[in-house]
Amino acid sequence: MIKFSANLGFLWKELSLPDAIRAAKKVGFDAVECHWPYDTPVEDVNIALAETGLKMLGLNTIRGDLEKGENGLCALVGRQEEARAAIDQAIDYAVAINTPNIHVMAGFAQGEAAHNTFVENLKYACAQASAHNITILIEPLNKYDAPDYFLQNSTQAKVIIEEVGTDNIKLMFDCYHLQIMEGDISRRLVELKPIIGHVQFASVPTRQEPNQGELDYSHIFKVLFDNGFDQPIGAEYKPATTTEAGLGWLNDLRG
Repeated sequence: MIKFSANLGFLWKELSLPDAIRAAKKVGFDAVECHWPYDTPVEDVNIALAETGLKMLGLNTIRGDLEKGENGLCALVGRQEEARAAIDQAIDYAVAINTPNIHVMAGFAQGEAAHNTFVENLKYACAQASAHNITILIEPLNKYDAPDYFLQNSTQAKVIIEEVGTDNIKLMFDCYHLQIMEGDISRRLVELKPIIGHVQFASVPTRQEPNQGELDYSHIFKVLFDNGFDQPIGAEYKPATTTEAGLGWLNDLRG
């Protein structure tokens, strides 16, 4: 049976992170993940995780200067000190709450210098994370939601993963973003399985509940199950109304 992780960056946003963890457990999610938990004391998160028995699967490095619209630091030329401080911060928090994955956000940048900067910062991230058995994830974002984001497709991600060349860097395969940029999701899941570290999903094109739109997730989840994906899959969608009102898909698509 497919297992699901609630992405608390989008689900139960009206609640504190600890209470969102509790809400996810109450409705039957198998795990949780988040975006930027840094304003929440680790003690509070750990209490909620212990109460529920859920695991926090992943978190993101910070976006940078929000007033300037930044969305990650690690491909930004000349910002290496800030980027590595963000990596260190994420590792420290992940270790404190026993989280096995960190999504290192590239940011808005283009060109060869940005590529080289991203690769060097990822090598640093992987070296620091390896001592804690943490996997570094990189995620392509689509050009409509994140114009000029450095990482935009799985081919580019695969090249970077191979260049970094360590065992603890993987692809965050977000079905929503990659359907928009590439399509052919079922085949890509199978072909890219050796480098996939986590899978996320949402409807396309609305990024709402997965029981609508152009992707048939009952088929996609069967592909995942049939090909041995045994980790919880991340529900990273924006509820059309409230989180609870849109959860009808949870049991219908569990299989």
